Amino acid sequence: MKKDKEKDQSLGGILKDFIKDSRLEGGINRINAEDAWKNTMGPGVNNYTTGVVFRNNTLFVSLSSSVLREELSLGKSKIIRMLNEAMGQDLIKKLVLR
Repeated sequence: MKKDKEKDQSLGGILKDFIKDSRLEGGINRINAEDAWKNTMGPGVNNYTTGVVFRNNTLFVSLSSSVLREELSLGKSKIIRMLNEAMGQDLIKKLVLR
């Protein structure tokens, strides 16, 4: 007896297919990237963060402190790596600090 592929699929697989078919993936990735920034950078940086937007594989972060912006710009590649690890996927390709 041949098993039906859809009956053997896990709940996680079904949800991934639903998200992809419903075109919700972009919005979920945006929320995940913004949450990853808040959780990874901690309260010290979050106190100076005025906005976080994820668009076209780029994370735009607005900071109220020019000193912090300069300090973080020195470690952009490390920050990108940490954020992608926190999300469990390689979504962020570029980080823009404003």
